[in-house]
Amino acid sequence: MKTILCYGDSNTYGYNPMNGYRYPENVRWTGRLQRLLGGYYNVVEEGCNGRTTVYDDPLEGWKNGLGYLRPCLNSHKPVDFVIMMLGSNDLKETFHASAEEIANGAGKLVEVIQTFTMEKQGFEPKIILVSPPEIGEGIRTSPFYGQFCENAIGRSREFPSNYRRIADKYHCIFFNAAEYISPSEEDSLHLMPEAHKVFADELYRLIIKLDKEL
Repeated sequence: MKTILCYGDSNTYGYNPMNGYRYPENVRWTGRLQRLLGGYYNVVEEGCNGRTTVYDDPLEGWKNGLGYLRPCLNSHKPVDFVIMMLGSNDLKETFHASAEEIANGAGKLVEVIQTFTMEKQGFEPKIILVSPPEIGEGIRTSPFYGQFCENAIGRSREFPSNYRRIADKYHCIFFNAAEYISPSEEDSLHLMPEAHKVFADELYRLIIKLDKEL
C-alpha cells in the first residue's frame, strides 16, 4: 500500500463556505481521491484551517506549517507521495508577504520534506507542489474581509509562476490548481463541492501517471 500525505489548510480540511462546518468525507477532495485510487493507496488528510507555510499567526502561532511538518511526516512514514497546498493564508494582511516570499516559504517546506524523509525513511516521496486557487474578486464582501483585502487577489495570481520556480528548484511536481478550480462566491476563499470533485479528478490522473513512471 502506498501512502499519500495531503498537507494543507482549510481547503484540504474541507471547510464549507456556506455554513463554516466541514464537508463530509465523500465531498472533500481527499475523500474523493481515496475512492478513485482504491485500496492500494492510503490518502492521509492533514488539513488545518488557517495553516500557513512558515509564518506564525499572531493569535494562533501553532498554525505555522513548518512546525508541524516533521512530526506529521514521522507519524505517517513511510510516505510515498506528498500533496502540499499551502500559501493562501500567507496572503493575510498581518503577514505583508509577497507571492515570491510565500512561494519561498513553500520551498522551505519542500526542502524539509526531502531531507527529513531521507533521514527517517531512507527515500524521498514524490512531492506534488500545488499552487493554490486564486482569491476571488468578491473578497470585499467575504466574512473574512479584513484578514484578506483586495491586494490578495493580485498576489494570488502571481502564485503559479513563483510556485513553478520552487518546483523546478527542488525537482518536484508542479500543479496549478487555478487552472481547474476557483473559490466560492460565498467567501472568495473556500471551495464548493464541484471544485473538490474536479480537483480530486485531476490529482487522480496525475498520481496514476506518476505511479506508472516509477
